[in-house]
Amino acid sequence: MHTLIYSDSDELSRAYADWMMDRVKTVLTGKDSFTLSLSGGSTPKKLYKLLAAEPYKSGIEWSRIHFFWGDERFVPFTDEKNNARMAFDELLDKVPVNKDHVHIMDTSLEPAAAVAHYEKILHGYFDGQGGFDLVMLGLGDNAHTLSLFPGYPIIHDDKNWVAAFFLKEQDMYRISLTKVLVNKSAAVTYLVAGADKASSVKAVIEGPADEDLYPAQVIRNEGHELIWFLDKAAAADLD
Repeated sequence: MHTLIYSDSDELSRAYADWMMDRVKTVLTGKDSFTLSLSGGSTPKKLYKLLAAEPYKSGIEWSRIHFFWGDERFVPFTDEKNNARMAFDELLDKVPVNKDHVHIMDTSLEPAAAVAHYEKILHGYFDGQGGFDLVMLGLGDNAHTLSLFPGYPIIHDDKNWVAAFFLKEQDMYRISLTKVLVNKSAAVTYLVAGADKASSVKAVIEGPADEDLYPAQVIRNEGHELIWFLDKAAAADLD
């Protein structure tokens, strides 16, 4: 695991965008495509706006990237709370992606059908191939990542690649990748900014070990890269 700390969210976003552009270029020298799992949230939104501009718009081979999502709220694609909608608005509609390479979690289906649909897509790409080339993750102020929320069984699912459940605190269903496929990925990155995340960052990175209380601890990605991109405010409580 590596931890990289930047002065503020602007420097954080630029550093991540530069790192990602180099990463995509390097991987695509050895294979035909790059698989990327996107995240929702305010910090990724800032990153996506940056990636949609130069030098990243022309410096990244967007048409060779296959896009996936880590989790989604069960709201329509047209809803502003939809993670895929945000990614389209800020990035995917503004760079030359291949629309056939974009794989949203289909919230027009019932939760069980949406899980089965996404599982089928993922197995078509990743059976026998490991995991994603890159997974973008965020961190909630309750130490959740993806839709792995404290106290819910999805945290400990070690069989399924995708699961859906009803999140009582938000009165809605969520669909999410589990730890299984994420922990097989070549690189997993956290992008975290803000003082409100500092206590969660410390808890996840420095312990104590308690996956039910700090669900992001289940993302270990052992044997592969795990990198925390933080601004100073989010890193403030680290020893």
